Amino acid sequence: MTAALTLQSAIQGEPGSVAVIVPSRPQALTVAYRELVAEVASFQQKLAAIGIAQGSPVSIATVNSYEFIVSFLAASWQRAIAAPLNPAYKQDEFEFYIEDVKSAIVLVPRGAYQTGSPAVKAAQKFNAAIAECYWDAANSEVALDLKEPGQLQGRPKQPVLNPEPEDVALVLHTSGTTSRPKVVPLSHHNLTRTMHNIQQTYQLTPADRTMLVMPLFHVHGLLCSLLAPLLSGGSMVVPPKFSATDFWPDFIAHAATWYTAVPTIHQILLRHPAPDPLPAIRFIRSCSSPLSPTVFHLLEETYKAPVLEAYAMTEAAHQMTSNPLPSVGKRKPGTVGVGQGVEVTILDEAGLPVAPGADGEICIKGENVTCGYLNNPEANASAFTADGWFRTGDQGRLDGDGYLVITGRLKELINKGGEKISPIELDNVLARHPAVAEAVSFAVPDELYGQDVGVAVVLKGGVGLAEEELKRWVAEKLARFKTPKKVYFTDVMPKTATGKIQRRIVAETMMKQEGRAKL
Repeated sequence: MTAALTLQSAIQGEPGSVAVIVPSRPQALTVAYRELVAEVASFQQKLAAIGIAQGSPVSIATVNSYEFIVSFLAASWQRAIAAPLNPAYKQDEFEFYIEDVKSAIVLVPRGAYQTGSPAVKAAQKFNAAIAECYWDAANSEVALDLKEPGQLQGRPKQPVLNPEPEDVALVLHTSGTTSRPKVVPLSHHNLTRTMHNIQQTYQLTPADRTMLVMPLFHVHGLLCSLLAPLLSGGSMVVPPKFSATDFWPDFIAHAATWYTAVPTIHQILLRHPAPDPLPAIRFIRSCSSPLSPTVFHLLEETYKAPVLEAYAMTEAAHQMTSNPLPSVGKRKPGTVGVGQGVEVTILDEAGLPVAPGADGEICIKGENVTCGYLNNPEANASAFTADGWFRTGDQGRLDGDGYLVITGRLKELINKGGEKISPIELDNVLARHPAVAEAVSFAVPDELYGQDVGVAVVLKGGVGLAEEELKRWVAEKLARFKTPKKVYFTDVMPKTATGKIQRRIVAETMMKQEGRAKL
């Protein structure tokens, strides 16, 4: 990639080739690049006509859909700032995010205004404009139906703009696992750099078509499943949400060649019968939380395709490292590969490099990395070293081949009387037990040690397992001090909307359940 791109110049598919397929019965919506570009330009004109200008935050609260893709791109072309939101949020959640980014307008699905949806009520509280956004099949266009002008009332029609590489195109919030969610601004240059890195890592071409199962309000789905294929001239199949029963029929019917997902989705698919015959899958990508070596091998064995685990975060506009394709290098289960257009180093608490193979904080540099959190100088001061390394907050090490091994979030390490225990190491051992479907380790309070090990476990259907038996299993495979003090058996593992497991939430949920059980 030579000249800096924007989300306008980075759409590089041939005009007549397919860009987007939205599965539906009896007939899918199939959109060529020529039609996509024209529709985005048309929607951009609609945004300009109601007063959306440079820097206007445009919140998008719709499911994965053609209208999401069009409105997201159109906002960025207009030099506005797209702010995707989970459409399943409650009103309080919408209020937090709408107020935090100072939304100028909130885009909602057809019918949301009449029913007074949570997003509509939240927008009204902060005087944001409200518009329904949907595919109008009768007129073959993405409609922008303004219901309340809000703060756009009286604003003059704006000129249609052309974005600049350093314009902020997107704002997303961090997950807030350890603190109040922070606002991450990402420029066109940040995003297009990641798009290029992903395209290079997986050698994406116009022949590739991804099955898009991650939500587009999350950086994983947005960057890897939507934007990177647009740069490579490839295409995507976009169902409104992930469905294990529809996944393979849609994958096969629309000739997809790859997909990327969180480990939870891979595990759900593995619980369903594999298609027979298997489609030709060029690769399967896993990202956003650790993939256990057990699931890695089961995926490769079941689907006869290489599994490539990657490492990403919002502040880096998604991807930082990945295992390479088989034609490029070796895949290492239990690692997240090597830097992909990104420099990676391991630093100690003083910001100095650690010895080769030693644990420390994973730090990165790259053109995809945000310049800093929005209106948060305190967080920025602690997030970047004096010489510009971004501190990820993750602990890890580089092996002899330069592959990155993540050992946990620094704030999630279990400190048992001074012994630091990696929850990821424990998760991987527990996942190997034949009765265990899912397992998550975390710190529990302990009077003697300060912290001890707790684990939440979901068992496979119809299988029983005693707590002491599981403890013996761990003791046989790891040092005795890593043996769980407490095992919480549960039917459902708490997860985020993207299927990501957050240890803090799991720990709080398990201990609350235990507290209620004792009453």
